[in-house]
Amino acid sequence: MNTKSNILVDKFEREHTYLRISITERCNFRCTYCMPAQGIQLSPKSHIMTYDEIYTVAKKFVDLGVTKIRITGGEPLVRKDVEIVLKKLATLPVELSITTNGVLIDKYIAIFKECNLQKINISIDSLNPTKFNSITRRKDFEKVMNNIQLFTNDPFFKVKLNCVLMKETNDDEIIDFIEYTRYNNLNLRFIEFMPFDGNKWNLDKLVSLETITQMATNHFGNDHIIKLQDAPNDTSKNYQIKGATGSFAVISTVTNPFCDSCNRIRLTANGMLKNCLFSGGETNLLETLRAGGSIEKPINIAVQSKKKVRGGMDTQDKFTSDNLRLNNRSMIAIGG
Repeated sequence: MNTKSNILVDKFEREHTYLRISITERCNFRCTYCMPAQGIQLSPKSHIMTYDEIYTVAKKFVDLGVTKIRITGGEPLVRKDVEIVLKKLATLPVELSITTNGVLIDKYIAIFKECNLQKINISIDSLNPTKFNSITRRKDFEKVMNNIQLFTNDPFFKVKLNCVLMKETNDDEIIDFIEYTRYNNLNLRFIEFMPFDGNKWNLDKLVSLETITQMATNHFGNDHIIKLQDAPNDTSKNYQIKGATGSFAVISTVTNPFCDSCNRIRLTANGMLKNCLFSGGETNLLETLRAGGSIEKPINIAVQSKKKVRGGMDTQDKFTSDNLRLNNRSMIAIGG
């Protein structure tokens, strides 16, 4: 049996070559769209995967055909043994990347280079210090901005910025963010505000792909906005201001889902496999692993049960109903 060509291919012929691994539920920020104000109930430490377990599961996925692994959290760099995790994963024949809030990354430049970890996604939702502090419930704006510049100026790294847009929160900064790409070698990605448990989502807060591109066109002029070629399996629609050093993009999960080309599968910090960001269902790989069983079968079951669109919510009415937040985790406990 050719497991490599079967287990990670779902019934809609989507091949899952991209594994996102959350290595902690903890975070040093308290972003409003990610974590409920009161926090979340953390998994007991004994339920969190050890670095050896992370490696074992990751290696199995690589053996089955995964070619890219992204480390997420919470904030992955708050995990005390994160260097060990990265070094072990770096021994696998995969492209290794990380998503972070950017506060601690300056301490890890050497380890990132040792692990050939070039792709860094940094979350930043405002270029205004006061607003940044309000969204994150922390006061680390200057540190994050300095680190963005540090990594952007280093040719080894490929930097993306993730900005979750929320109406009447930071949508007045769309043009400022796009302008930031003019002289900075990075890809800025606007992300439509998505509904998760505890983040007080509603449709009125949504800033759509159409709104963003229209604002950009109105401000810069239609002949100054260049549509770039999107990569295969890309979640974003990519653009560039004429003559800019960097580029910008929109991830339109709500208004323009990209499920047809999805190649992602997610592993939570407590070893649960999620076949879709919006799926309420999970498969416990850690329990099987600790019991000495093979995790290939549960992986196959999880992949084969993946729905065609957003965890089965194939209409906007289903997607925007309260049931989504009731049946799914908070974003921080998924890992994005």
